[in-house]
Amino acid sequence: MFQVDIIEQCKQNNRKAQLQLYNQYCDGMYIVAKRFLKDTADAEDVVQEAFIKAFSKLHQYKAEVTFGAWLKRIVINKSIDFLKSKKQQLVELEEVHLKVVDNSMDNKWLVDDAITLDDVKKAINNLPDKYQYVVMLYLIEGYDHQEISEILNITTVASRTQLSRGKVKLLEQLKPKMNGTRY
Repeated sequence: MFQVDIIEQCKQNNRKAQLQLYNQYCDGMYIVAKRFLKDTADAEDVVQEAFIKAFSKLHQYKAEVTFGAWLKRIVINKSIDFLKSKKQQLVELEEVHLKVVDNSMDNKWLVDDAITLDDVKKAINNLPDKYQYVVMLYLIEGYDHQEISEILNITTVASRTQLSRGKVKLLEQLKPKMNGTRY
């Protein structure tokens, strides 16, 4: 069965097609939610809510992007909404206080070869929330600043600034100390 056929059947409330679509995307969407939410149960709840919303709003899906990308955006928004509801508010920066340094030399995300992927993930999780979300959306999820600004409800200038500051903090955490150990 083709993806378009499954989606059309889901629009007609075909439960078998909905289950098939759910099974196809649930693991990937759980991984996306888990990047934002530390608790497994919270991530599972967010994924369930995202699928419920997706199925109820499926008539709005116009296939301008892949279904997976459309669903991923819902999962990310639900994850951020969940964090906001837990009083882990995103701190919005005033544009007046922002200073963006964006040159071609600063665009590199270089770390020591001894740094592992787990080290990077741990360092990202240790970033303050306002930097963590932007770094995750940009570096891991691949969104650009315009998309990040829409998702987090901040300006593109704030997105660029938070990414720049988050990158500095991330690189500080990943820099080996003088004695060769990082911690």
